[in-house]
Amino acid sequence: MRIDCPLCGTRDRSEFTYQGHALALARPAPDAGEAAWDDYLHNRENPAGQTRDLWYHDPCGAWVEVQRNTVTHAVTGAVLAAEAKR
Repeated sequence: MRIDCPLCGTRDRSEFTYQGHALALARPAPDAGEAAWDDYLHNRENPAGQTRDLWYHDPCGAWVEVQRNTVTHAVTGAVLAAEAKR
């Protein structure tokens, strides 16, 4: 699988470390309550098809939100996590 690093260009997947679903970036407010934090920490979807993942590009240190298909592993886009729309 090849992933586009917004800073370095297209790279092999071996240069990246998978960090989970990009929804992890949308944390509950600190005072959201126990139920909201429990859901955030313990419940994850496992979709078949399009998803947004968070990857760390080891050589340059960029956090990248990657749009890909979990069935075909086709990467359809990548942006810096700081610039991703939630």
